[in-house]
Amino acid sequence: MGMSSLKLLKYVLFFFNLLFWFCGCCILGFGIYFLVHNNFGVLFHNLPSLTLGNVFVIVGSIIMVVAFLGCMGSIKENKCLLMSFFILLLIILLAEVTLAILLFVYEQKLSVYVAEDLTKSIDRYYSDNSTKVAWDSIQSFLQCCGVNGTSDWSRGPPPSCPQDPQVKGCYTKARLWFQSNFLYIGIITICVCVIEVLGMSFALTLNCQIDKTSQALGL
Repeated sequence: MGMSSLKLLKYVLFFFNLLFWFCGCCILGFGIYFLVHNNFGVLFHNLPSLTLGNVFVIVGSIIMVVAFLGCMGSIKENKCLLMSFFILLLIILLAEVTLAILLFVYEQKLSVYVAEDLTKSIDRYYSDNSTKVAWDSIQSFLQCCGVNGTSDWSRGPPPSCPQDPQVKGCYTKARLWFQSNFLYIGIITICVCVIEVLGMSFALTLNCQIDKTSQALGL
């Protein structure tokens, strides 16, 4: 691999990470928007920090940091930044694989836990404003009512529930959506993993080539 190939690889990795940095900025922006407007607030009171805004902020920040390391490491041909980029991508990839395995193994227990916690949160609808905002936002967005249906609301369905008497519950509707789009979700997940592996491969290749170039120039 000559100097021209090294430059090509360097700029491919740079623009590849620059694109992801902008994606991270967008995700972070959505997270801040949700936090400011308090949309999709607390539904799981056992996990009060697990809100859509917090998740978006964390994910967006991680993407921005990793992409920044990739950008700077490639354009500056800095081995330390490139290896940091490689290690962070490896950690993220291992975390994704571990999470996928845990979700598969504990799917049944997780489903029961989520359904129970959502049912408990309905009791807090009239006493906790963040729970009220979360349920109103989700029911309006998904056009659903309650966890399994309108019968979950002991005082009667709130105004955010659709008027259709046959309306499905939010948990039921979310599960049906996930099952019907499982193939597409799987394809997207595999594509993300492939992109991460390619990014790691480019970083290692560029790192090795920097060594070879330095040796050839007697540095």
